[in-house]
Amino acid sequence: MGHWLKGWTAKVLGVGLLALLMLLPLWKVQSLVEERQGMRREAIDQIAQGWGGEQALGGLVLAVPSRQVITLPSGEVREGADTTYVLPDTVNAVVDMTVDKRRYGIYEAPVFASTVQLQGRFMPEDIAQPRQADGAVWAEEKAELRLVVGDLRGLQEVTELRINGRPQRFASSAATFGGASSTIVVPLDLASLHDQPVDFSVKLRLAGTQSLQLLPLARTTEVTMHAPWPDPSFIGAALPIERTVNPEGFSARWHLLDLNRKFGQSWHASDTRVETAVHDAAFGVALFQPVDVYQRNVRAGKYGLLFITMTFVAFFLFEVLKRLRVHPVQYLLVGAALTSFYVLLLALSEQIGFGLAYAIAAASVVSIIAGYAMAVLGARRAGLLLGGALALVYAMLYVVLAAEAYALLIGAIVLVLTVALLMYLTRRIDWYASMPAPAQPAIMERS
Repeated sequence: MGHWLKGWTAKVLGVGLLALLMLLPLWKVQSLVEERQGMRREAIDQIAQGWGGEQALGGLVLAVPSRQVITLPSGEVREGADTTYVLPDTVNAVVDMTVDKRRYGIYEAPVFASTVQLQGRFMPEDIAQPRQADGAVWAEEKAELRLVVGDLRGLQEVTELRINGRPQRFASSAATFGGASSTIVVPLDLASLHDQPVDFSVKLRLAGTQSLQLLPLARTTEVTMHAPWPDPSFIGAALPIERTVNPEGFSARWHLLDLNRKFGQSWHASDTRVETAVHDAAFGVALFQPVDVYQRNVRAGKYGLLFITMTFVAFFLFEVLKRLRVHPVQYLLVGAALTSFYVLLLALSEQIGFGLAYAIAAASVVSIIAGYAMAVLGARRAGLLLGGALALVYAMLYVVLAAEAYALLIGAIVLVLTVALLMYLTRRIDWYASMPAPAQPAIMERS
């Protein structure tokens, strides 16, 4: 038993424990990435404070105050106040976006200003049906049309509002829609319409940050969107039925029916289930930034333990095959250099981009470890071989990070080949043998 503990197996276990010990600094690095992500989100919030946040826009919705007599199980009769929402039959929206970037400190976020044209129609039968089904008393003279806007800070101007061909003006309102979106309103006297359709036309300029979504608040919703942004991410409950994406920008068209959503043409404001269904039905585009340095830093950090283990194994192979000895403290110093790669990568990538930051951080760590290996192993060739192997590993990691769809496949192949190589190089080692005295001391060379 004592002979076994003094052999190579004991050294392998020791090196394995040292590799696991390096999980602590790796965990701290990941915490640092999360902290920087949080600071970026705060910076985006600051940008949104002055420009407008993520936007969700709906067409005009008819809101009618109503009162209904309710008989309780106890026989008591009560009168309850509510609001009935009625949706238009059709809404056509044309959205033309201009995109820019705003900075807050070292962080930036894409912002947009969009010109939106809305046209639609309310059908008289859609208004009459819920009024008859409710059995409630409608305050028709207090009805209003509400325009749903996610963040009113981004509403820059309303250049046109016509109801049945007549110019109108919106007024501010404390009323919300779905418990989350704000509204601006225009009064509408239903009694004066004499069961005629209600046509509306709205033209406005809406600004926001990162994403613009539309709510399908009509029996038929048609949306066309154009923007000079080459990397759109189409999000929400519906994808466009037509889209064109090229380096100059994108264009997309959505066509939704009332059959595609989980709520009807009318409901009561007190029905909170509909609120969730309305916001779940939103669709649109996010201004995706393909070079998300934090996401790539997180993905790179997931390979940290593998990197440290492979480097330790390389040192251990030199120790076994060249009959050298490397002290545990020297393993720890090498591990510290490897973990510093992730801190340097994070700090540089915020300033100069991920690709260049990765090259500088990798070159720095490879140079440090190769030079240290030359001194520790007492052989220039061994240090160069180790540095070259480490550079190759960093190059393979970058390929894995770049090939998102094939990352798992490439990583699995590299892992299998690495294990096969280790098995081949150590096939003749007697793991029960005691560790021999070193052929030459593994100490730092003196200048």
